[in-house]
Amino acid sequence: MPFVYTTDHQRGPDWPRGPEGTVSAVCPTARGALVQAQSVGARILNELQPSLAPPQPLQTLNPACRESPSASAGPITTAGPRPPVARWRCGLAARAPAAQITAKASIIFVTLQYNVTLPATEEQATESASLYYYGIKDLATVFFYMLVAIIIHAIIQEYVLDKINRRMHFSKTKHSKFNESGQLSAFYLFACIWGAFILISENYISDPTILWRAYPHNLMTFQMKFFYISQLAYWFHAFPELYFQKTKKEDIPRQLVYIGLYLFHIAGAYLLNLNHLGLVLLVLHYFVEFLFHISRLFYFSDEKYQKGFSLWAVLFVLGRLLTLILSVLTVGFGLARAENQKLDFSTGNFNVLAVRIAVLASICITQAFMMWKFINFQLRRWREHSTFQAPPVRKKLPMTKGGRSSRKGTENGVNGTVTSNGADSPRNRKEKST
Repeated sequence: MPFVYTTDHQRGPDWPRGPEGTVSAVCPTARGALVQAQSVGARILNELQPSLAPPQPLQTLNPACRESPSASAGPITTAGPRPPVARWRCGLAARAPAAQITAKASIIFVTLQYNVTLPATEEQATESASLYYYGIKDLATVFFYMLVAIIIHAIIQEYVLDKINRRMHFSKTKHSKFNESGQLSAFYLFACIWGAFILISENYISDPTILWRAYPHNLMTFQMKFFYISQLAYWFHAFPELYFQKTKKEDIPRQLVYIGLYLFHIAGAYLLNLNHLGLVLLVLHYFVEFLFHISRLFYFSDEKYQKGFSLWAVLFVLGRLLTLILSVLTVGFGLARAENQKLDFSTGNFNVLAVRIAVLASICITQAFMMWKFINFQLRRWREHSTFQAPPVRKKLPMTKGGRSSRKGTENGVNGTVTSNGADSPRNRKEKST
């Protein structure tokens, strides 16, 4: 029987009442069908309850993203989708812990580690000093700046050197040497200016005794430590550049030798707390090497240019002498007269006799090796120059008994061989007979 709705004047006293004594709006048959439908619906909801249960809120979410219990008062209704701004804010809140972990890990690679803040003294009463020492975490910083050096190397190669190579049309040999000198001259110039700025700012020039005074120099300024980190990163980046630049196999041993020498001496000065002496020697060496590579760049553009090599040859010898003098003065005399000559790894004191001998021996052997390479280079250059300027030697003609030169050899061709234009050809003999 279908639902029958009636008006108030049609309802009799026997009409079924509602739960609160009100008159029901449906007939008894319709009401029974409604109760049966409600029971079926309740059973279906009970079966679907596990799949429709709302997920529990994450503990890491922002409290503003969680549902408030008071907001669900009244009948349960299906909530609409959360606005885009709310979803965006809740997503950021959920990713905040992962971002914090990533930021902490990236600081090890980007910034310098092991800093110490010293309190202000009477001389510097306005501000405190922040100094640094070295540790194992510096390897991560060196690795990051090695990647930066690779990117800068590629930028210089792509936007500067390759454009010059296309204009000059160099051969393959000159092309590789031009790229090498272009990259190294840019690096030497930048490092030389940076190192000179540190020397002037920390009064190394006005007071040379700072090279050995107050050893060990285990605490460094920001500029000093960042300078050494960048030097190590650049020379470590030279190893993958051998592959990226497609270096010839015969040039790889030479490249590996001087890359290894740079890393050995820079790392030695950094780890033995001889950073003051190492900085002075690096600036001196980089200036001389910059003159050589910039002279070679000018030589590739104009082969008549030789003045730069002559100036470099003089400064190279003076640079080796100054390197030996400063090394012996600092290690052989300054550190040898220091009061504290005990090996102490905790304070970074390596001022013992064995270490001093090893340092001086490595410096002297390296300088002798560089002088030997320099002498061989100059001898080869002088031989090439003398061969280029030697006049061609004319071959004298053989003399006859009467004192006149014989024309027989020339008429018969080269080295006595008969040619088609020789005087003894059958055609010429026929013309002479006529």
